[in-house]
Amino acid sequence: MTDYLHVSVAYVGENDRILCRIEGRAGIRVQEAIEQSGVLSRCPEIDLAVNKVGIFGRLVRLDRPLEDGDRVEIYRPLIADPKEARRRRAATGRPARKDLASSGVSLATSNRAASR
Repeated sequence: MTDYLHVSVAYVGENDRILCRIEGRAGIRVQEAIEQSGVLSRCPEIDLAVNKVGIFGRLVRLDRPLEDGDRVEIYRPLIADPKEARRRRAATGRPARKDLASSGVSLATSNRAASR
């Protein structure tokens, strides 16, 4: 008797949100689950040689075996370098969004004030 696992594959594109639940044999690997989910045919912009993948927010390799209940996530490439974005904010004296939220300032209020 073959054991089966239940895993999900998630991808958020510019216009798509996909969460596919699949059943795979015990020992299924990340790449096999992605291929079996059909997400590659639905989102041709995904290139597993370029896009990083993870399980519950932790980066993993495509050959990693999955466990029952795992959620495989396919990440899009960054469009902006986080370090460069921080440098630009520091140069303008503008605090990061999370700094505003922790200081009790409403993001809606700060956005309105910034647009004046």
